Amino acid sequence: MSSEGTYTRVCALGEVPEEGALGVEVDGTPVAIARSEGEVYAISDICSHAEVNLSEGEVEDGTIECWLHGSCFELRTGKPINPPATQAVPTYRVKIDGDDVLVSLDTEKA
Repeated sequence: MSSEGTYTRVCALGEVPEEGALGVEVDGTPVAIARSEGEVYAISDICSHAEVNLSEGEVEDGTIECWLHGSCFELRTGKPINPPATQAVPTYRVKIDGDDVLVSLDTEKA
């Protein structure tokens, strides 16, 4: 589909809440599709600290918060911005095609 990697349709854009997240699976990989400040992001749906679903946490100001212990991760980079998490989580490429949200699990940046 693209020279940047293979993209998979994961949901409709309308399914992703404003300042919220939706948990999906891409080829068996849990992915959180998050919308914040008008942008759509794809980030691992598994917290690097407690292995719970990030998509169940709060999304605000370009971050997603783990609902269990409160670690926040930058949606753009996956880096934790507060403890207890110390390791980043993978982020993935996103394309919007009409009302379709497409994700590539290829984590290499273009």
